[in-house]
Amino acid sequence: MKQLISFFSILFLTLMVNGQDRITGLNFASRSEVIAQNGMACTSQPLATQIAIDILKQGGNAIDAAIAANAALGLMEPTGNGIGGDLFAIVWDAKTQKLYGLNASGRSPYSLTLDYFKSNGIKKIPALGPLPVSVPGCVDGWFELHARFGSMPMVQILTPAIEYARKGFPVSELIAYYWQRNATLLKAYPGFAEVFMPNGKAPQKGEIFRNPYLANTLEQIASEGRDVFYKGEIAQTIAAYMQEQGGFLSLKDLADHHSEWVEPISTNYRGYDVWELPPNGQGTAVLQMLNILESENIAQMGFGSSEYIHLFIEAKKLAFEDRAKYYADPDFSQLPIHELIDKSYALERKTLINLKKAGKSYPAGELEQGNTIYLTTADHEGNMVSLIQSNYRGMGSGMTPGKLGFILQDRGELFSLQKGHHNVYEPHKRPFHTIIPAFISKDGKPWVSFGLMGGAMQPQGHVQIVCNLIDFGMNLQEAGDAPRVRHEGSSQPTGEHMNDGGTVFLESGFPYQSIRALLSKGHKIQYSKGAYGGYQAILWDAPNKVYFGASESRKDGQAAGY
Repeated sequence: MKQLISFFSILFLTLMVNGQDRITGLNFASRSEVIAQNGMACTSQPLATQIAIDILKQGGNAIDAAIAANAALGLMEPTGNGIGGDLFAIVWDAKTQKLYGLNASGRSPYSLTLDYFKSNGIKKIPALGPLPVSVPGCVDGWFELHARFGSMPMVQILTPAIEYARKGFPVSELIAYYWQRNATLLKAYPGFAEVFMPNGKAPQKGEIFRNPYLANTLEQIASEGRDVFYKGEIAQTIAAYMQEQGGFLSLKDLADHHSEWVEPISTNYRGYDVWELPPNGQGTAVLQMLNILESENIAQMGFGSSEYIHLFIEAKKLAFEDRAKYYADPDFSQLPIHELIDKSYALERKTLINLKKAGKSYPAGELEQGNTIYLTTADHEGNMVSLIQSNYRGMGSGMTPGKLGFILQDRGELFSLQKGHHNVYEPHKRPFHTIIPAFISKDGKPWVSFGLMGGAMQPQGHVQIVCNLIDFGMNLQEAGDAPRVRHEGSSQPTGEHMNDGGTVFLESGFPYQSIRALLSKGHKIQYSKGAYGGYQAILWDAPNKVYFGASESRKDGQAAGY
């Protein structure tokens, strides 16, 4: 009965007329692209976007602007990110004409072992409390980016976020909704309510929220550098709080933390190079899916067709089986990443797909072993930054160290507790990560810096954006506004296995004929809202020497340029 209700809900929504009739563009586009010559910033919060533009106008570059925007988002969208979380970035450096990748994810505590979970009968790492807390990598990530590419003093970069934290800002609609949901779960943890529930409740839409504790913390970081966070007073406060809460994160864990510069990995999709970062993130899945899709004429199938959606879903299932088996911290396992993104491997895997029937389960390939924010910025010199940052589950673990103004992430939940698994929990190890920035180049030149927040939706969203741009010829805004597909129920790096084919969730906007055809192929179709990601993107138009910017309507965001 539940599936029947879900089906008729989808049917009703697909028959609804659009809320607006634009004279140009596709009917689902919410607005035109933003076009500017000198610089561009796209974030999920208009105030953060304006901060980034101000930094660019003051003479800062795209890297400075990205850090400034990220600091502001940690304040204004604590429901998805903050300095208690991790960071990944891809940077196009105009000077060297090259892409650089930064993995600023933190490691597990030295003193917490797999035996602890076994001896206490814990079969899955919990989402909340002290156990899922890993070292927050964001602040070190800022300073790594700044040291290599930044141009403006860090004090100047962090000043806008500090001022907003002290003087306050009006909470936006979507964030107010998620804040209320998070507060219900996290208010029991010491320190949370004091910081994030003024007057005993989560702030409402339009209410002015202030975080003077975070202002003080950011001021310390700006004036004293990253070491105050990892070795100094802030580190000591974090370690003491975690010990009081029965946690394992220590001063040594923080002091030993370091980010890692990595080589981005890519595949060529119909003449365009699509770039992701290697594990411990899940970007490899994007490249695997694209390699499978490339062997079919997607453009001829048409956007929203059952043929395209079916092939996309089955490609996702295949890639996610390898994701569940192989994606982990490469410092602890020799991972077959280059084999996974080889074109011949994709063709071999594609033979498992039945174009007329949904697969209930798939094996992982056998190979030789060897809630989040996204933002993107670009400047007048040609530098572009694709940056993503997260606490993992919404506001994180609930662990809110005394008077620092932020929550520690719960990323450690994504370890497996299965001995022998690549992603099994081990001390001082980086967990499997869901957050992934992306970039597209053409003939060795930058084209699109983009990303899409939302857990396991991220690789699915990346692939759909690439297909929308390249196969279906959509513009940058249309590519983000187009209705999306989300498949759930795949095998996971934490040990779960798919044996029922999972469930396909469709946004409103897909034709009834496609839904009926997908049902006939054996797909379970349902409808849900709010779980299809949040997209930001910047495109460099080389012939006209202008940037195009896009920020989708599913979030509160803004694309702006000058």
